[in-house]
Amino acid sequence: MPESFDVAIIGAGPGGYVAAIRCAQLGMNTVCIDEWKNTKGKASLGGTCLNVGCIPSKALLESSENFYQAKYKFSNHGVMVENVSADISVMIARKDKIVTTFTTGIASLFKKNKIKSLHGRGTLLKREPSADTWTIRVSDNGITEEIQAKYVILATGSNPRPLNFVPIDNEMVLDNSGALALTEVPKRLGVIGAGVIGLEMGSVWRRLGAEVIILEAMPGFLMAVDEQVAKEARNIFSKEPGLQIHTGINIQSIQALKKNVVVNYSDYSGQEQTLEVDKLIVAIGRVPNTAGLGVEDNGLLLDERGFVAVDQHCRTNLTNVYAVGDVVRGPMLAHKASEEGVAVAEMILHQEKNKTGENEAVDFNTVPWVIYTAPEIAWVGKNEQELKAAGIAYKVGQFPFIANGRARAIGETSGFIKVLADEKTDRVLGVHMIGPHVSELISEAVMAMKFSASSQDIACIVHAHPSLSEVFHEAALGVDKRALHI
Repeated sequence: MPESFDVAIIGAGPGGYVAAIRCAQLGMNTVCIDEWKNTKGKASLGGTCLNVGCIPSKALLESSENFYQAKYKFSNHGVMVENVSADISVMIARKDKIVTTFTTGIASLFKKNKIKSLHGRGTLLKREPSADTWTIRVSDNGITEEIQAKYVILATGSNPRPLNFVPIDNEMVLDNSGALALTEVPKRLGVIGAGVIGLEMGSVWRRLGAEVIILEAMPGFLMAVDEQVAKEARNIFSKEPGLQIHTGINIQSIQALKKNVVVNYSDYSGQEQTLEVDKLIVAIGRVPNTAGLGVEDNGLLLDERGFVAVDQHCRTNLTNVYAVGDVVRGPMLAHKASEEGVAVAEMILHQEKNKTGENEAVDFNTVPWVIYTAPEIAWVGKNEQELKAAGIAYKVGQFPFIANGRARAIGETSGFIKVLADEKTDRVLGVHMIGPHVSELISEAVMAMKFSASSQDIACIVHAHPSLSEVFHEAALGVDKRALHI
C-alpha cells in the first residue's frame, strides 16, 4: 500500500519548498519530491535559485564588486591598496559554501516541520474519475516507488532556453550554471542575450578583468524596462571599460573549437561580423520544465508556450492539482514563486474546511524586478510606455542620486528614481529605479503600491537623513513639482 499524504509537491525550488513549509505549518501531512543533484552527485534542495541561480550569482557579484572597488575606487576615499589580485578559486569556494549552507538549511526546515523529502523525478499518474487521491511515481537511478496524495502542487521550475546553433557543454559554451563555475577569468567573454542573466554574468567577469561582448537580438536594450531607465543604463554601461553591448544582431553560426568559440552574426545594419571569444555564455531566457510530469497520460493541460495552464489562483485543469512558479504564466522570479506557493497552501486549507469564496490571488503588478548590475536596476508596476499604450493619463516625479548626500558620501551617484502616478487620483502606478542599492529601496515602492498609496502619501513620510531613501521621497515630491533639493 503506497504511503499517503495530504499534499505532495513536485519540485523543491522557491515555489515548492515554501509551499511545503506553509502546508506543514497549516497542519497538513506533506511530502516534497525533488530530483536536483549537486556537482558531487548528492541531493540538493532549493532548485535553480539556490543551486545555480539567484544565490550563487549574487555571491559572485558581491565578490567581483569588492575586487573592482579595491582596484579602482578605494583610492577616491584615500584608501590605497597595492597589487590587488583576485583568487577565483577562493571566490568560487565562498560561493559554494553559501549555496551549501542554504540548501542544507532547507533540509533542516523540512525536518523541523515534519515534511518528508523524497529524491527523484515525480510523475503524476493518470487518475480514474472516481478516485479521490493522486498517485505519484518517484524515480531515482532506476528505483521507483509510488505515493498517494489528495492534493498535488507542481513546482518544477524552468530550464535555460537552448540555442539551436551549438550545444551547451559548460566547457566552451556555458549556461548560467557553467558561468558560475569558471575557474579562471577568460580574456574575452561573449554573452548571447542582454537580459537579467546575461547582464549579471557579464558584470561578474568584466569586473574581474574579462573583456565582455554582449550580443542581443532585440533592436533595443532592456526593452521590458522603462525606456528612460534603459537608456540611462546603456549610457552608464557603455562607459565601462571592457564592456560592449550590441543590439539588433542576428546570429548565423557558432563554432565551439578547442581553444575558442567563433560566432558569426550580422549586426543591426546587416553587416556580417565575426566574434572570437575564449568562452561563450548563452543567456537567451528560460523555458518551463514539464519533462517527466506525465502530461501525455494524465491530461494535464499546457498552454501554447508550454507552460502548465492555470487560472489566477494557480489551479490546473486537473482536480486538486495546482502549479506555481516558473512552470506557469507570469514573471520567472523566485519571490513570485514563493508567494504563489504560500497562496496555494492556504487555498488548499480553505478548500479542506469547505469555506466559500476565493483566496486573494498574487498580484503581478506589485511583484518587484531587480537586475543586480552596477548600478542596480529595479522596478515595480507599469512603465511609461505601458501607460501610454493603455491611454492612461499620468504624472511623473524624478530625482537623481547625484543630488543626494548619502550617494555622494559612498561615491555612487549614477542614476535616478522615477515615480509614475495617476493624473487624477495620484495613485502610484509604477516606480522605476537605477542607482546604488535600489534592490533594497524598491521594497518601499512595493509596499506603497500594495496599499494603493498616492505620491502624496510617500511625500508625507519622513525619510532618514542622510539616506538613499530620500531620493524616493524627493521623486514623490516631484510628481507635484515640489522636489526640494534640485
